[in-house]
Amino acid sequence: MVLGLAVVGFMYGQQKTPGKVITEFGATYTVNNPDFKTNTEHNFKVVFDVGRSFEDATKVNPLLETAARFINMHAAAGVPLQHIKVALVVHGNAANDLLNDNAYAVQHGGSNPNTPLLKALAEQNVQLILCGQTANYRKLTKEQLVPDIRIALSAMTALVQLQNDGYRLIHF
Repeated sequence: MVLGLAVVGFMYGQQKTPGKVITEFGATYTVNNPDFKTNTEHNFKVVFDVGRSFEDATKVNPLLETAARFINMHAAAGVPLQHIKVALVVHGNAANDLLNDNAYAVQHGGSNPNTPLLKALAEQNVQLILCGQTANYRKLTKEQLVPDIRIALSAMTALVQLQNDGYRLIHF
């Protein structure tokens, strides 16, 4: 009985593996011999709809980090990077997670913990899109944002347009 519990604990208590592509973010678990196989020849075009942030302004928004996890796990599974296309559409209070360090410090008293993640995502050609309606409502200017953020007319517009372009929506 004890041996059986030890084996189950070993099988399900695995450690996260650092990312293959984005090494500092998006650690994943190895899934050995999955029954539902990943087709490594498919194109994986995904748009993440991120509309919320969390209370601890000193930590990376895990919803943003999901984009890094998606890239890392599929690359580790053998999907070529050119077959992985990712976009983040950000709105609501998650917009603050896109602020540059100076603007973030005004609101939160410290540097933006999401900046290195956003830079790493941009380096992997992830589209970083902010809802223009949110930006205007929150009085955010392009100069207050980290580099590589693009402002859309609205999150709704960006989500529809990306889905029309073949991206699949993942909403949190």
